[in-house]
Amino acid sequence: METTYIKTRYIKADDNKIINEKCIKWVKKMNDCLEVCTKSNGCSINNGNTHKICKAYNLDSYNRLNKHFE
Repeated sequence: METTYIKTRYIKADDNKIINEKCIKWVKKMNDCLEVCTKSNGCSINNGNTHKICKAYNLDSYNRLNKHFE
């Protein structure tokens, strides 16, 4: 019997929080940064309850998500 493992992937936000990619609800590109929502009932960029991932601070995490916008 073959066992398959699903690798859980994480990204790092600018505020040093680690986010499970499976928990991301939506991502919005804002110049060289990405706003990431992980709340099940939604987020508001204006209220500041999103996670920010900027190219200048977390290049690996930024590139992993930004590839979906190209």
